[in-house]
Amino acid sequence: MSSHLAISSPKRDSRTQRDWESFFPYYAGYSESFASAILASAKLNPAAIVLDPWNGSGTTTFAASQLGIKSCGLDLNPAMVIVARSRLLSPSEADSLIPLARKLLSGAKFEREVSESDPLTIWFGPRTAAHIRAVERQIRAHLVGEHSLRSDGVRLDKISGIASTFYVALFSVCRALASRYLSSNPTWLRYPKSGERKAKSSMAYIHKSMLESISAMSSALLMNRRHGDPSRAPSNTMAADSTSYRFKANSIDFILTSPPYCTRIDYTAATRIELAVLDPLLKGEPEELRRSMLGSTLAPKHRIEVASDWGEGATAFLAALRSHPSKASQGYYYRTHIDYFDKLGRSLSNLSMALKRESSAIFVVQDSYYKDLHNDLPRIISEMCAIRGMPLKRRVDFPLKRSMFRINPHRQSYERPAAPVEAVLCFERS
Repeated sequence: MSSHLAISSPKRDSRTQRDWESFFPYYAGYSESFASAILASAKLNPAAIVLDPWNGSGTTTFAASQLGIKSCGLDLNPAMVIVARSRLLSPSEADSLIPLARKLLSGAKFEREVSESDPLTIWFGPRTAAHIRAVERQIRAHLVGEHSLRSDGVRLDKISGIASTFYVALFSVCRALASRYLSSNPTWLRYPKSGERKAKSSMAYIHKSMLESISAMSSALLMNRRHGDPSRAPSNTMAADSTSYRFKANSIDFILTSPPYCTRIDYTAATRIELAVLDPLLKGEPEELRRSMLGSTLAPKHRIEVASDWGEGATAFLAALRSHPSKASQGYYYRTHIDYFDKLGRSLSNLSMALKRESSAIFVVQDSYYKDLHNDLPRIISEMCAIRGMPLKRRVDFPLKRSMFRINPHRQSYERPAAPVEAVLCFERS
């Protein structure tokens, strides 16, 4: 079934991110063109549903929507759910954005300095944080409907595309204002050092930047409309955990996804400032969100045993890691890796149950190294899927010239016999 799929390099090229796509520069496992080509070549029936259980910034759900295919996207990170929902905004809404922005900004008045507990004060002076919060308060009051609110936080799957788009515009403004805190890792902003001067800005400048961001987004949407507004299919994007979400059995026709890589990328740290903006909508501690993520850099609180259904590759890698002579291998690093495989195994069990028989699941997976130990994640996921009734039918490898481990300037050099590989793995539910 997978032999006819059009598989090209998944690599995301910033040169191809123009118009509407340029407003979503978040780290992604593959490009929109890669997703579109695979979904178009899958020749799914009109009632088919595509799933991405680690939807991130919404590449899969956006590509499916553009092709008129219904889709469902899950992600634990609330900021990414907002980004994915904004990305789905119809070009027919373009004309309403600028008038609405002017109306909202006219009501964003300085009332009082925010509490020291407001996470925006991590990067911004108290008055600047208050100006930003005043804009956010207007978005929340006028664009987040009562049907979205509940006692334990907001129903992110009920927030409209327009509300999400205004939040994304505010994310962009905040990132620009806090650009002095860019770190050596291009995916996130660092925390200010003790005594370091915090970012400051006037209310007028924040309003001007916000209006410019909304105007640019409106123009990009209008450009899409001139090129023809496709018949977009509905997409259900929500904040949910792939390890525990209750899928309906045999309900999914196609899976296209890229699991968070086992390279200790802190995916919540990548959206620190976005989560700070969204703080009034959220419940729960940021640390618990970090701990729940697949690929968390926080060690689990509970003991996890190696499971037989992880396969030989995972078992052998964990044994080698635990006996590695480097510092903390037997402790912290072993615990974070075993947490990764535990969450991955539980997620794959859920996906196997949800996928219809003889349907395909496409995973974009990158291998990595722990010190000098090869973490052959494509092999490990292939073994895990085979155990769960989804044997590998096709694999296409793309060597990588760059990988995330090279970002750390303090890394110790180890001999590694091969360049990292990004593999497109095609499974079929048997």
